Amino acid sequence: MMKIDILTVLPELLESPFTHSIMKRAQEKGLLQIRVHQLRKWAVNKYGMVDDYQYGGGAGMVMMCEPLANAIDELQQEQPYDEIIYMTPDGKPFDQRTANGLSLKGNLLIICGHYKGIDERIRQLYVTREISIGDYVLSGGELAAAVVVDAIGRLLPGVLNDETSALTDSFQDNLLAPPVYTRPADFRGEKVPDILLQGDPKKVDDWRHEQSLQRTRDRRPDLLDD
Repeated sequence: MMKIDILTVLPELLESPFTHSIMKRAQEKGLLQIRVHQLRKWAVNKYGMVDDYQYGGGAGMVMMCEPLANAIDELQQEQPYDEIIYMTPDGKPFDQRTANGLSLKGNLLIICGHYKGIDERIRQLYVTREISIGDYVLSGGELAAAVVVDAIGRLLPGVLNDETSALTDSFQDNLLAPPVYTRPADFRGEKVPDILLQGDPKKVDDWRHEQSLQRTRDRRPDLLDD
C-alpha cells in the first residue's frame, strides 16, 4: 500500500478530490492511504499561528519553521518517508515521468505552501523534492497536491479496472494519445475511420501510433524534441 500524508492549513479543500471516483476506489481497495493533516495542530500558540511577517519587509506572510518542523518530525516517527515534497511554483515541472517514478515509492509527505510560501530553511532541511504543476500561481498548494496524488494514485497496480489503460495515456511514451471513438459509427455524417472497424489489431496499432505522432507534431512538437 502506498501512503501519502499531506500537510495543509486548508484541509477542507482536499475533501472532495479524495472521496470520489478513482481515488476513493484506490483507498477502498486498500491500495492507497491518504491522510490530510491540519498544520495548525502544530501551531506555536493557542491561536493557531503558523505564519509570520517576512524578514526584510514586503507584502505577504511566510509559513513558519516551527509548526512545519514539529509536524514533519512527529509524522516521521510513525513512518519514514521516501520523499518529502513541497508544492511550489518554482519547483520542477510535474510530468508523467515524475508521476511514474513517484508511483513506485512507498511513503510520501506533501507540504502545501500558502501565503508567500514556507521558510527557506524547511526547504533546505527537510524537503527532498519540489514540484510545480505549471507556470502560474495558485492561492495555495492544495489543488496542486490533489493533482499530483491523482496522477500517482491511478498508476498503482489494481487501481484502474484495466491496468493497461494507463500505459496508453498521453505522455507515457512522450507522445500525445491518438483520437478515440465509440458508438455510433456515424454521427451527424462524421464517421469512424474504417480501419478501426476492420478488426485487424496490428493495423489499428499502427494507425494509432501514426495518429499519436501527427497529433504530437501539431500540438506539442517540443515532446518530439525530447
